[in-house]
Amino acid sequence: MQYAIMSVAPGQHRLPPLPYPYNALEPVISAEALRIHHDMHHKAYVDGLNRAEISLVEARKNNDFKYIKYWENQLAFNGSGHILHSIFWTVMAPLGTGGQPGIHTTSQINSYFGSFNAFREQFKSATENVEASGWGILTWQPTWRRLEILQAEKHQNLTQWSGIPILVCDVWEHAYYLDYQNRRKEYIDRWWNLINWHEVERRLLLAMNGQVPLTL
Repeated sequence: MQYAIMSVAPGQHRLPPLPYPYNALEPVISAEALRIHHDMHHKAYVDGLNRAEISLVEARKNNDFKYIKYWENQLAFNGSGHILHSIFWTVMAPLGTGGQPGIHTTSQINSYFGSFNAFREQFKSATENVEASGWGILTWQPTWRRLEILQAEKHQNLTQWSGIPILVCDVWEHAYYLDYQNRRKEYIDRWWNLINWHEVERRLLLAMNGQVPLTL
């Protein structure tokens, strides 16, 4: 699988469309919750990323870096939010359509985590116990040539550099509060049934070649 690498000009990021209708993930995620999450929250990260990039273009042009700390923070926060949300939409599918873990995914999981059950329980536990807002993330770590599970606080904190996300679960409150209130564990348990294992397998193989597409 090869994908054309296209450079994105500063300030030209776009909100990717959902790969399914708003009601496709019901009853696990309601149409209203999905619409708000995608159309408002994700769009805010795209807009914030574009503002940061354009502001840094102006800073370079004018050799004026007095707000560099602020814009670099905005770049990391919103850029990471955009990337993780884009992946999040693709690794979910309507109930009953996500298939089973693929041969490469299963092999890599068993090789490092010992068993699929051990992997699942660590991923769920790590995701549930993210402090405040953040993500549970399964990454392909090319430096180690294996998988790893990480927590992310906000979008960008606790990153292990060079890791490529292949399965992500959003546990910001805006991801689940409308449907589950404070019942994060229930949300995660039910979300697990939405995983698009076909897409996880595809992303693993692409990650092994250093590729991170933001759409299906």
